[in-house]
Amino acid sequence: MIELIVIMLYILVFFTGAAIFSFLNVVIYRTPRHLSFITGRSICPKCGKQLKAIDMFPILNWVFLRGKCRFCKSPISLRYPMVELLGGVFAILAVWQYGWSLQSVLIFAFLCILTVTAFVDYDTMEIPNGFVIAALISGIAAIFLFPQISLLSRLIGFLCVSLPMLLITFLIPGAFGGGDIKLMAACGLFLGWQLTLLSFFLAVLGGGAYGGWLLITKKKGRKEHFAFGPFLCAGMAAAVFIGTPIINWYAGFLY
Repeated sequence: MIELIVIMLYILVFFTGAAIFSFLNVVIYRTPRHLSFITGRSICPKCGKQLKAIDMFPILNWVFLRGKCRFCKSPISLRYPMVELLGGVFAILAVWQYGWSLQSVLIFAFLCILTVTAFVDYDTMEIPNGFVIAALISGIAAIFLFPQISLLSRLIGFLCVSLPMLLITFLIPGAFGGGDIKLMAACGLFLGWQLTLLSFFLAVLGGGAYGGWLLITKKKGRKEHFAFGPFLCAGMAAAVFIGTPIINWYAGFLY
């Protein structure tokens, strides 16, 4: 009986996370277009029809409608249900790793910020200052909810990646975007210096592989840029859940 209740709770957590990320889809769509995501009902971007509650049930609605708008039958991007699925998975992982606590709520909120930042940067190659401020606020909150990471570690995390990125950009104009630098500073306060360094390392690996693929397929030239923010966000999301085990595994080779 207890196991059944736990399973039901996790299902509830999954769909709660998916529903929140469904709203984040709205944020991702409207922010680059300078539209308010606080007011106004959701509409189909193709036909402009106002969506009803039944049209916005996360994931399952996309499946039931076979990936098409109920009104105009235009294809709905697979990205929408995938983002919702990601939200459900993040919610479960946060509760699984940090329990039924305010810590898991803050972790999930941090992941929300990383998600909207990653997709908006991918679409526009810009990171709005509002997202950086949100990450900074989450970092300040983490000082109190995650006291196991010292304030000194957080302050070093604030600078250990963002400052070298800034210096490299002075030497090589355009090497990193200003949004990337500010994001790493704000998130460094949240993660502490060890996880910040690891997340940047993972981002460089991922970004390097993606950049190599773009060159091989000739989709971009050597002097063309691509959004690096999504890789920074992915690296930080990975560091949240598996960063400490990776660091401990690596440290085992040093002793």
